[in-house]
Amino acid sequence: MLCYFCHSNTNSLQESSTSPRIELRHWLLLLFLSVIWGTSYILIKKAVNVYTPMQVGSLRLSISALFCLVFVWYQWKAIPWNRLKVLLLVGITGTGIPSFLFPLAQTNMSSSLAGILNSLTPLFTLILGMLLFRTKFAWAKTLGVTIGLLGAASLFLFGEKAGFEGSVAYGLLIVLATICYATSTNLVGFYLRDVNSIIISAISFVMVGLPAMAYLFTTGFSTTLLEHPQGWEALGYISILAVISTVLASILFFKLVQITTPVFASMISYIVPIVALLWGVLDGEVITLAHFSGMGLILVGVYLSRKS
Repeated sequence: MLCYFCHSNTNSLQESSTSPRIELRHWLLLLFLSVIWGTSYILIKKAVNVYTPMQVGSLRLSISALFCLVFVWYQWKAIPWNRLKVLLLVGITGTGIPSFLFPLAQTNMSSSLAGILNSLTPLFTLILGMLLFRTKFAWAKTLGVTIGLLGAASLFLFGEKAGFEGSVAYGLLIVLATICYATSTNLVGFYLRDVNSIIISAISFVMVGLPAMAYLFTTGFSTTLLEHPQGWEALGYISILAVISTVLASILFFKLVQITTPVFASMISYIVPIVALLWGVLDGEVITLAHFSGMGLILVGVYLSRKS
């Protein structure tokens, strides 16, 4: 999903003095990536209708790891073995923990709301950067964080009208997931800035995916797969989530950063929640003013937090 889309929002990635020209193909790739990542939430929603949240998370991590083994094999000599601890932390926070938090949260909230709340990631990236990674303090950024958090708070305040089907505490699981993403982003920017981004993704996916695979076989997922009438269909959704929305999307995003600029690529932060909202509408979710007001405040906050 959005495991690494904020990697460009760090001090280590600065704009070149000779920025490349933005062409139509770059915009098309940006929109394509937004659709892929914005679709993640509806895929999770479909999956948790069949499998438990723990099974969904384990399956996603397992499939991602199997897919990434190819990259690990070909990049074996380039792996920075002396920084495996940091890579493991990146994997745990950037993929491992969120893979379980999102399915669990979406058992009690709409996919639209999950997509909107996930746009908090850039704000927490900035907060953790200032608190733990010596990111430069700026009043405009602080104002942006404040406005964005107020937007999120308004969604919690509206509760059921905003898409919570049960306790709003489940929304805090999404917030925790965004904090995990932000932690991963800062770890990469601070400790792994000289490591190929594809290696970072592949190694971190494998390191958290293989243990998840071992755990998966203790959950009884094979019984659900064979006996539930939608077992194979839901596995297909999870496979798309793992291969397309997680691994392939990360690779394409890194390519977008390389051929354009980090600031241009980071615009995906504004488009993904809109895509998630549209998928929710198509799936029959009720969209209210609370969704638009909360999303609007969060995206304004994200915009202000990116101002230098």
